Amino acid sequence: MKITICGSVAFRKNMLECKNELNKMGHEGIIHQVIEDLALGKNPELMKRVEENHAQVKREGGFIKWYHDSIKNSDAILVLNYDKNGIKNYIGGNTLMEIGFAHVNDKKIFLLNPIPEEVSYADEIKTMVDIILDGNLNKIN
Repeated sequence: MKITICGSVAFRKNMLECKNELNKMGHEGIIHQVIEDLALGKNPELMKRVEENHAQVKREGGFIKWYHDSIKNSDAILVLNYDKNGIKNYIGGNTLMEIGFAHVNDKKIFLLNPIPEEVSYADEIKTMVDIILDGNLNKIN
């Protein structure tokens, strides 16, 4: 299965680990090349820019369009939702859009951890997510 991995850039190392694990399992895990480079520590200047002006970096890099296209060309998405900013199982705005892209394109939506209950859009996530993996990638089918 071709699976685009989504989540906060804060989870970039986890994204790379999941990509490698999915590939070992016979799937094709996909992450943006910039995310992979950041996970490997290859571009500290860009990481500093992300921390200072995230929106500008996203715009310049065309990240939203890239994820839209990647999701359209995938069978599924895997959302990595770890704790962030004091929110358990965090899902931010971009990731919510990516879930929406997958939903309207009839792609399977896997959530690594349970839905964050502390966000105002928990109901929208519940409406779209197909399978909650409870941290277990082996549940992907």
